[in-house]
Amino acid sequence: MNGVRHVPSLLAYSAEKMRKVGLVDTPNLFCDAYCLEPGQQQAAHRHAVGDKLYYVLAGSGRIRVGAEDHAVAPGDLVCARAGEDHAVRNPGPERLALLVVMAPKPS
Repeated sequence: MNGVRHVPSLLAYSAEKMRKVGLVDTPNLFCDAYCLEPGQQQAAHRHAVGDKLYYVLAGSGRIRVGAEDHAVAPGDLVCARAGEDHAVRNPGPERLALLVVMAPKPS
């Protein structure tokens, strides 16, 4: 991807499950927007390689990294390092939008 992308205009939500909107995909990293309706979540998981950053664009929610569960709001940044369990949930009542960057990109 070259050029500028206006992220707020690309956000898209799904009533069925959290939606990932691809923004940038290079050989070295990816950048997505994660869009969660109230009540949606991304289950706990881990990556053997690659650190993941979550930046809150809109709404509020919870991000768990390891044993720590963080309340997050717009402007907050959370890092999940390679090998750490991490999860995202939106307990509601408003939509949650996150900018997510991971590098190096998982294979």
